[in-house]
Amino acid sequence: AILYDLALINQISHASFTQSGWESATAVQGELRSVGRGKTFFVESGGQAFVIRHFYRGGLIGKLISDSYLWTGEERTRAFREYRMLARMLELGLPVPRPAAARYMRHGPFYRADLITLRIPGVRSLSDVLIDRKPEPLFWKQLGEVIARFHNNRACHADLNAYNIQVSEDQDIYLLDFDRGAFREPGKWQQGNLDRLLRSLRKIQLLDSRIRFSEQDWQFLLQAYDAARGRA
Repeated sequence: AILYDLALINQISHASFTQSGWESATAVQGELRSVGRGKTFFVESGGQAFVIRHFYRGGLIGKLISDSYLWTGEERTRAFREYRMLARMLELGLPVPRPAAARYMRHGPFYRADLITLRIPGVRSLSDVLIDRKPEPLFWKQLGEVIARFHNNRACHADLNAYNIQVSEDQDIYLLDFDRGAFREPGKWQQGNLDRLLRSLRKIQLLDSRIRFSEQDWQFLLQAYDAARGRA
């Protein structure tokens, strides 16, 4: 089945979730393995630009079963859940990409899934940005405030890292890839998001000496986060 936004796409088919279904398609590239564990493509047609992402498994199980998931109902598919969550976060005014279409293909007790979102012009991962330049303290404060906005609205990102934080040409900050994300009551997961991001930043710094990140940058982020959360 396919779920889609008529305001963005007036005609859709299963071909729309493949490279060949578009006038042009380019594989997403990035430094430091920022493409992630699956294939993601920028696609264009009729002046509209989108991002197609196929859902792939991670971890040890991903080595055995790359992209199949156990069927537990249509609204529980990875694609439909992320589509619904993105739409809800947009209603809340949170900086996320606009969902355009979601698809699942069921095969007996299993299914595969894909998601199409509207492309954010010139968006780049935080990891790529940190290779090119050292952001000013204001950037880290803005990032802390953005994360706090998600947490204040109970929006949990399941894997907040330096790749899923994206920066646009206008220096606006977005969070991407809400696979396994959910709206949750306040709890330890909020601190867990921050801890996961700090580990990610330290890890990419070990991978590439060009990464411009310091512990002082992290303190700027935390100060703004705490203030926005009312914990100052």
